[in-house]
Amino acid sequence: MFHKLYPRDQIKNYLLIDLVLTVFLFYRVLSSDTAPGLWGSLLLLLLFLVSFYIALWRRSGWLLAAVLSGQGTLTVLGIFIGPGILLFGILFADLLGRSRSKGQIAVGSAAIALSYLLVFVIRQEPLLKTENAIYLPVMIIQTLYPAIIYIREKAKSLQGELEEANQQIAMYIQQEERQRIARDLHDTLGQTLMMIKMKTELATRWVDKDPAQAKRELGEILDSSRTALKQVRELVSEMKFISLACELEHSVKLLGTAGIELRIEKPEKSPLLSSVEETMLALCVREAMTNIIKHSRAKRCTIRIEAKDEAYVIHIADDGTGIKEPDGGNGIPSMKERMKMLGGAFTIAASPTGGTALSLMLPLRQHKKEDPA
Repeated sequence: MFHKLYPRDQIKNYLLIDLVLTVFLFYRVLSSDTAPGLWGSLLLLLLFLVSFYIALWRRSGWLLAAVLSGQGTLTVLGIFIGPGILLFGILFADLLGRSRSKGQIAVGSAAIALSYLLVFVIRQEPLLKTENAIYLPVMIIQTLYPAIIYIREKAKSLQGELEEANQQIAMYIQQEERQRIARDLHDTLGQTLMMIKMKTELATRWVDKDPAQAKRELGEILDSSRTALKQVRELVSEMKFISLACELEHSVKLLGTAGIELRIEKPEKSPLLSSVEETMLALCVREAMTNIIKHSRAKRCTIRIEAKDEAYVIHIADDGTGIKEPDGGNGIPSMKERMKMLGGAFTIAASPTGGTALSLMLPLRQHKKEDPA
């Protein structure tokens, strides 16, 4: 119910800060001997709260009006009590930065700078005086702060639009893949099944009239059935098999697009893996690369492949921010499940040099390369 009084999307990051600053402002004003009397102080504080509340919920012209009103209130209090009151203007500077208009931000920022100048001129206190020297950099920071918040909010909005666009692309790709599968089924398997149906009808007619002809028809049905089975295997193989080498090559391009340098270290001769093993490892590498792009903020990444002690191991390490929840989230459970299905092991931990390091260990078995079907 509290979100009706305070925006839900700001409760986590701003509520405590706003509450603390407001309490300190009230205490500073009401405990000051130079404040404009009790009723005058209460009236100005009420105007401050109303202005803050309007600026908290509005993003149009009302936001600028509320910021000017609130900053003007702090200016009056600053003239009576001292320039330290203007520090609380950071609340309005932050809210001003969430405006959608650059013009409003420019006007509001100018008002913040003007409030400092008015307080020092009216109180006849030199701004560059030793004890007041701190206020000049504070004024500059507070004046520029709305522009910084605006840039951050704009970047966040663009990121949201990018993620939405990526979801749309993924949906279109999925739809295209479904259409491709449907075409393949219709053009290949559909025709073969139609032939089996027709041959079956012919064989039924020839059973009593010409058993030899019926037998020949049944033989053709058997051949057509084998063809259909082969077509099904080819379609399933095309949909499910993923080459590890191709996935590594794709990862270099993908991370390069995201501005992350990927270095791959692998032996000259790789052991023979089954299609299932290769596909599972490729999917784990794909999931790891996705996590690095989305969450790591890394600049460099290394994939090191080893084949020793009857085990095939892929080490992946980045120099990013590190992992916060090593036991879940970000596709980690799916990687664990895939390696468990193969009888292997999956480990992940913070890298000693910073970032995240994970390993995919697959026990090697003596077998020939399986057909993807």
